[in-house]
Amino acid sequence: MEIEISTPALLFPAISLLLLAYTNRFLTTGQLIRSISHQARTHGGQELVGQIDNLKKRLELTKWMQFFGVVSMLMCTVSMFALFLGFYIVGKQVFGLSLITMCLSLCISLWEVYISSNALNLELKDLVEKCK
Repeated sequence: MEIEISTPALLFPAISLLLLAYTNRFLTTGQLIRSISHQARTHGGQELVGQIDNLKKRLELTKWMQFFGVVSMLMCTVSMFALFLGFYIVGKQVFGLSLITMCLSLCISLWEVYISSNALNLELKDLVEKCK
């Protein structure tokens, strides 16, 4: 299969949007951490231990999502450069690795969304119990 220099370039808009979404998730997690930190200082934090552990895990996953997303974009760029220089085999291989790293990033993202939704379900459960 032959690929042109424009083939890896097709991933640039998708990768850029994903990195923007990952950054938004990072910022939201940061706001939650600051809010819980303030709450723990003000009211004590014994009941917040589960949320803190959850946020630590989410922050770590977001870091790896971003890492593999950036690596994917970097490899896409290297692939385009290799194709530009006429190194078609290297360009194709690096592009394949770029796709693999993007898949890793997306899988980690899926895992983080799962953890995040579980945390929200726990919050809703607590809220229902307090309302009864």
